[in-house]
Amino acid sequence: MKEIVIHSEYIKLDSFLKLADCVSTGGMAKALLQEGQVLVNGEPEERRGRKLYTGDRVKVESIGEFTVIQKS
Repeated sequence: MKEIVIHSEYIKLDSFLKLADCVSTGGMAKALLQEGQVLVNGEPEERRGRKLYTGDRVKVESIGEFTVIQKS
């Protein structure tokens, strides 16, 4: 599982997917979510604006698994 470091209280899911190099644009993030390829903490997620906090886990089908780590 790869750790993705954020420097704020939370990060929105679409921004997280870009930061984790899963997608390169917001449109690609939207498509990935609509196809049901993203799980957050084991649950399917379709909302691009979903806020992720330290400890949240994201699994992207065919890409990998990530966890959110906060550094101030």
